[in-house]
Amino acid sequence: MKLRVPTHVGIIMDGNGRWAQRRGLPRILGHKVGVESVRSVIKAARKIGVKYLTLYTFSSENWQRPAEEVGALMYMLKLLLRKEIRNLNHLGVRVKAIGELRLLPKDVQQVLDSTIKETSKNEEMVLTLALSYGGRKEIVRAVNRAISEGVRGVDEENFRRFLYDPDLPDLDLVIRTAGEYRLSNFMLWQAAYAELYFTDTLWPDFREEDFFKAIEDYSKRVRKFGKVL
Repeated sequence: MKLRVPTHVGIIMDGNGRWAQRRGLPRILGHKVGVESVRSVIKAARKIGVKYLTLYTFSSENWQRPAEEVGALMYMLKLLLRKEIRNLNHLGVRVKAIGELRLLPKDVQQVLDSTIKETSKNEEMVLTLALSYGGRKEIVRAVNRAISEGVRGVDEENFRRFLYDPDLPDLDLVIRTAGEYRLSNFMLWQAAYAELYFTDTLWPDFREEDFFKAIEDYSKRVRKFGKVL
């Protein structure tokens, strides 16, 4: 079967904590192993020709988790960005970020800003990290920005320019791991006509072959966007 590769794939990376708990391990070790899945999926997406990959890295609701876990997650994010910069440049991957980034610890903001700058000329794929991100917050923020600029009326295309990243195209495919069947406030505007793919595989076990299975499933879908074909 000839694969039909989506332009923009979003992934809700779920199941790190459950992966660890099933093994009698601290939750943070699940997040640590999940980093290997991130590396694998970035490489797989780049290989197959995906142009935009967005990872739901840390939601606005995740701040409510225990302080120790949040601190560990921020530390791991910082380490990952530092360690992966050479590989990202080798793959031609440009890093961007969306969300309430001002809420991130200052040292994380600095490393993130540095990574964004150092990869800004890469053109093969855009990797967007959704950090301190909530879909409803993005929409409310966009409305308030439009109001503050004195805009009296917007259409869908004009509204886009007030989103975190107006250049991000709509999602074609959303993948969610760990057997959950919901969007969890992930890119609600951009996911309006996205195909949804759910798998029971926990994120730390999700690798290249799992990603390709999702792409194969997407290739079988008929996307009508409300029309009759």
